[in-house]
Amino acid sequence: MADAALTILLEQLRDTLRWYRDLLSGSEDDFRELNSDLNLMKAFLSDAGDGRSEKMFKEIERQIRDVVYVVEDTIDKCLLAAKGKSTIRGLNKKFSLAEEVRSLREKKVKPVLDLVNANYATFAGTGSSSGNASEEQPPSRHRKDRDRVVGFEDEEEKLMGYLNDEKDKLDVISIIGMPGLGKTTLAWKIYENDSIRFKFPVRIWVHVSQRFNRRDMFLNILRIFSSEDMSGESDHDLAQSVREYLSKEKFLLVMDDVWRPEDWDAIQDVLPSSNRLSKVMITSRLGTVGQRAKVGHFTEPHNLRFFTVDESWKLLQLEVFGNEQDCFTELVIIGRKIAEQCHGVPLTVVVVGGMLVDLFVKTSAPRFLIKEWEIVSENVSQFTQQDEEKRISKVVELSYNTLPDYLRECFLYMAVFPEEHVIPAWMLTRLWIAEGFVLSKGRSLEEAAEQNLSDLVGRNLLMLDKKNLMGEIKTCRVHDMIREFCKEIAVEQSFFQEIRKNRGVFEPPVSDVQKFHRLSFHSDLSTFFSGKPKGPHVRSFLCLYKEPVNLENKYISSIPDAFELLRVLEAISIRFRQFPAKVTKLIHLRYVTLNIDAFSSLPEPLSQLWNLQTLVVETKSRSITMKANIWKMYRLRHLKLKAAIVFGPKWDGEGGENLQTLSRLAPESFTAKVSERACNLKELGIRGKLATLIATMSMENLGLLEKLKLMNDVPADSEPHLPRLPQSSCFPPNLKRLTLSNTFLDWEHASTLAEIKRLEVLKLKNNAFIGTIWNAAASVFKNLQLLLIIEANIVKWVVSANSFPYLSCLVLKNCDKLEHIPIELGKSLELLDIERVLGSAVASAKEMEKVKKDEEEKWAEEKERRSRGGVQFKLQIGPGCGRVPN
Repeated sequence: MADAALTILLEQLRDTLRWYRDLLSGSEDDFRELNSDLNLMKAFLSDAGDGRSEKMFKEIERQIRDVVYVVEDTIDKCLLAAKGKSTIRGLNKKFSLAEEVRSLREKKVKPVLDLVNANYATFAGTGSSSGNASEEQPPSRHRKDRDRVVGFEDEEEKLMGYLNDEKDKLDVISIIGMPGLGKTTLAWKIYENDSIRFKFPVRIWVHVSQRFNRRDMFLNILRIFSSEDMSGESDHDLAQSVREYLSKEKFLLVMDDVWRPEDWDAIQDVLPSSNRLSKVMITSRLGTVGQRAKVGHFTEPHNLRFFTVDESWKLLQLEVFGNEQDCFTELVIIGRKIAEQCHGVPLTVVVVGGMLVDLFVKTSAPRFLIKEWEIVSENVSQFTQQDEEKRISKVVELSYNTLPDYLRECFLYMAVFPEEHVIPAWMLTRLWIAEGFVLSKGRSLEEAAEQNLSDLVGRNLLMLDKKNLMGEIKTCRVHDMIREFCKEIAVEQSFFQEIRKNRGVFEPPVSDVQKFHRLSFHSDLSTFFSGKPKGPHVRSFLCLYKEPVNLENKYISSIPDAFELLRVLEAISIRFRQFPAKVTKLIHLRYVTLNIDAFSSLPEPLSQLWNLQTLVVETKSRSITMKANIWKMYRLRHLKLKAAIVFGPKWDGEGGENLQTLSRLAPESFTAKVSERACNLKELGIRGKLATLIATMSMENLGLLEKLKLMNDVPADSEPHLPRLPQSSCFPPNLKRLTLSNTFLDWEHASTLAEIKRLEVLKLKNNAFIGTIWNAAASVFKNLQLLLIIEANIVKWVVSANSFPYLSCLVLKNCDKLEHIPIELGKSLELLDIERVLGSAVASAKEMEKVKKDEEEKWAEEKERRSRGGVQFKLQIGPGCGRVPN
């Protein structure tokens, strides 16, 4: 991993010379010589051949990695001191930056460089192996969807039978099996099954994991039933509320990954045994959990079997080729051998499949692939005699060793997240960028980070959790065994440390914090800070609690005092009563997320965070004033608040060109100056009284803007109805995604939206349009692929065969007066998702489904259907839908 760390450090040195030229005056030559030293180390690592596994090479690699950390720390301390903000020991206030760099080279860099030079000839080979190449590799071709499950058809049928079998009282079904066997995947497939969705109007999925928290679980369940914040309620009241809600509903509750029998005991008292139409399903690796859950219920624990060789081979083909029929004949024998070596564990199959995909992308010639697959088979066979969990870990290590440098730190970073944590893709990619793991290579940093995420999902090292309606990764997860591997390597390399409390004692001790570079907290913060920790090397402070926690005021200032070189502050799960002012002293911050209950402004000193790339603030405030001058925050790329942001009137500065996300801006603050400065915006959200914006809105010069959200937010006693929309020419020329909310427009104005030529996604929420009839027969939404309508009083919807020629996804929710869904939409439709609509609308949806299935039957053979471009249609009928009339 030293290769990747060096690449990133060299990029950071170039940025330092670019952004801090005024502070580096007189030391430029020393920086260039340091750059030359580091490049030589990088060349040594890149040129190393087969000797990488030797003990001496690993020692040199470790020393290079340590030098990278020291260089990073020294430069950042120097820059902090140069700005007169440092209290760090060891730096004289009248220091010379040039002398500091010279001293660094002499004392720290030169000894390692001498070691490199002495061993260069020994380890120089013909070039790096594919696993250590720093240049970008071709991306994996396939992504594994969470609901694309191979095998276990018989197991699924049995479990579905249990769920459909009515008993005299609430029943519990347990799925028991070792890690990696596919318990969660199978449970999820059943949970998402159309018949199960229809049978159980209320479905609840909760991750239990090793750190079971009864209170957190209750809060997760209650969110299904109520939007009210219940985090202030007592444990007793929460339990009572859960019991009351579950008693009234026909529900399916899935408790995933239950570790201990006592965890089941802690929850079963709130489950209404008299609710005979409901079911509870649990997954666990321990048979004792299943036996405990069986007590007082009917169904025996279900022990999940291992995959057969045929199932393993089918899954392996799907992972590598996307279809089991596309495997080359020459690869069948060696392929089945590899599948058999996976010993029936699906996780092992998909990880090995990820390695084979990478080989297939590099060369698709069978004669070359046979040799490469034989090498994989030989490597996997080495672990045959080990127990299942060790074998899986070794296979993950094999896959890790084949990763290109630019992916390794991104992968190890997954250890910072708690077990079973659902990770938003937007958050993860911005964290990677802030950490410096992402190299742009001619693309935007965001595009490169998103590709890294796709690559890790494609290699089956990350699991796709959810996609958005356009098929893009929305959230992901990491399997707990893969997370444990990441954690082990990350701790070994001082890359990361998880801080946790065990029986009242912190592990590791608070005094050891100074050794680490990234800290992830899942335990009591107040007690931790009472120990007055100091982390001179800490760059990232991540609090990833399931529920927001309060931090006493006296400890809030401890974060910047303890960690002066902080780059990442992920604190969205800490509740702040006011803006933590001392945060503005952390000049190296690149990524900040905060949760502030209610506040009125972002302070002016925030302008001093000129390194800041991402600022996200959760708040209950309706609007806030931005006193900080964002035009002086030259590297700011993403500013996201749910509150309306009111800009300062007289800002100077020349920044803004790096700003890509600005959400949500008050309408009165969207001025010509903002449009001119933030000319590279890709995403814009506006919240407030939109009537003030309509007459003056002009976005023609925002040529890169693709995503626009307009939320009409007016006082309760004001008229919410907008008279009209701006002319289509006033919208951004390359707008692809538009969301309107609470605008109360007449449906006749929807024709304006049809004139936005590149529009692909249209979301109409909370009475965006009102009126009983939408006549779209004369409109043509020529590129629209997704239409979502939530809460509208529409009764009749008229379209022509040409109104929505490419519409592939239609979502209708809370349109409880709509009489029918136009059959003309079915021509291109692939997904129809409906909730809380009339029975007559459900009937028209079922009629559309029948027509689509009749068409699919004409293309019964898979190859013929693919050649004609046929796509399977999916109808999802959610809760609240009326009965289909007879």
